Amino acid sequence: MASKKRRFEQLQAAAATAPGETKKYVDPFQQQVVPKIEEVGKKLEGKGRTLLYGLVAVIVLLILVFLVMRWSRSSGGEAQRALGKAIETSQSRVTDTPPAPGSVAEKTFKTEKERAEASITEFQAVADKFGGAVGEKAKYFVAVNRLTIDRAAGLAELEAIANTSSEVGKLAKFAVAQVKADDSKLDEAAAIYQELIALSDPIIAKETLNFDLAKVYEKQGKKTEAADIFFKIAKDASEAKDLDGKTIPLTDTAREAKEKLKTLDPERAKQIPEPTPDSPFGGGGAPPINFQ
Repeated sequence: MASKKRRFEQLQAAAATAPGETKKYVDPFQQQVVPKIEEVGKKLEGKGRTLLYGLVAVIVLLILVFLVMRWSRSSGGEAQRALGKAIETSQSRVTDTPPAPGSVAEKTFKTEKERAEASITEFQAVADKFGGAVGEKAKYFVAVNRLTIDRAAGLAELEAIANTSSEVGKLAKFAVAQVKADDSKLDEAAAIYQELIALSDPIIAKETLNFDLAKVYEKQGKKTEAADIFFKIAKDASEAKDLDGKTIPLTDTAREAKEKLKTLDPERAKQIPEPTPDSPFGGGGAPPINFQ
């Protein structure tokens, strides 16, 4: 899926907000990474169950690449190069169109299945050779890619990884929740989302986790609980400030939460104003214009 390919260097901005900060800031992950995930989701929306697992892969692959990059700053050499090469394979374009004459050569695959199989082979080789932290990340990539070709096996591998308390384990838990929700195992999915939300650092932006939990509640018929979460997401986002204390636009997730709230509880939705960007002139607005 060509839309999975992204400029992963932007994920380095996904640092946690300062502890103990009383001011309401926007998580850099939420501000920079989530919109890209949502963009992919819109392209996949309505295209069936198979592509849902592609979307799960997009989300977790994006986040894990950030973790790999953070890890690579404290390590290097052969393991880093091998993992990077496998990541490049997993993000190769899927196309049956031959490259144009004179174009830069790149690795491509004719089908998603072929790319997943090649990626699994490379990541497994990394895991077998290096072990340790890089091996754990490689095994995670193996499981995510396996979702494309054997969902049951991929899910089993993710569940095994999710039993750990590491960053990769948290990402695996999130992926498991996504799959459980799609399989209509809503109680299990909700429990996993709640567990992640309760963590001080769940890796996934809490806005994303809460939004997905609200969607599960909505499917369960718990309209009030879903509306409460959608309201909080949209309200918090409407009040969010950047590091300079200036109002920022709603994230796509917050906008969608507000739209869902309009359906579930139209009156509460009216309580959430569209944030007005601060004027560069200060004072909350542009200076008056004298037409005389």
